[in-house]
Amino acid sequence: MAWLPDGTPLPGRLFIVEGIDGSGKSTQLDLLHKWLVSEGHLVVFTEWNSSPIVRRTTQRGKKEQLLTPLTFSLIHAADLADRMERQVIPALKAGAIVLADRYIYTAFARDGARGVNAKWVRKLYAFAVKPTVAFYFQVPLEEALRRILVGRPALKWYEAGMDLGLSPDPYECFRLFQKRILGQYGDMIEEFGLTAIDATQPLVYQQQQVRTLVMPYLKGMPRANLSPWRDVLAKEGLYGRYLSLDRAVAPLRSEP
Repeated sequence: MAWLPDGTPLPGRLFIVEGIDGSGKSTQLDLLHKWLVSEGHLVVFTEWNSSPIVRRTTQRGKKEQLLTPLTFSLIHAADLADRMERQVIPALKAGAIVLADRYIYTAFARDGARGVNAKWVRKLYAFAVKPTVAFYFQVPLEEALRRILVGRPALKWYEAGMDLGLSPDPYECFRLFQKRILGQYGDMIEEFGLTAIDATQPLVYQQQQVRTLVMPYLKGMPRANLSPWRDVLAKEGLYGRYLSLDRAVAPLRSEP
């Protein structure tokens, strides 16, 4: 289940992913999304900073470099509050599975890295639903930087943390900013009971762990009638790498 702030349980499930840029969390959430849909589950996807009511304000603030750490925090809180009321809670009340790419812990980590008071930020997000499982994809800083900087032409001002003045060089500033964020996440694992996944493992190993942890929460969830595509694939001997958990991880189970 997922729970409202007052402890009221909701029939749906809320699975969220967190991690620094380059952790691979979005890839794993996408794989989980496709698998859940293929199993007939009703799935709703939501992502950070996607509410239409604050999108233009955020874009203008970033473009003109108007956002301070405090206003940044307030805008993101407004974004989540809008999606919570219009998208997340209605879906959970209907018994759907909600997948969120970033959640309140992103705000706690980034705002904390920008020097915003931690207690204030946590109170600001007191309206948020408690997730069923919160996955945190752990990856060493240098590996994350290698993943996201290869082939990237330039870093954006706020993405690099240039507003903090950590370094005049955008790439060095980005590294220092992500290091701060990584430290914030490390402190939250125990505080909020985040489920840590080693994001340096092969994709299939990570997905195996995610599905294994999610499966117990799927019992009794409503499912649509599945199309006969599985039978067709089996008859033709065609199998996608991630279409079946058993097939995806079978070779891995024989290893010590």
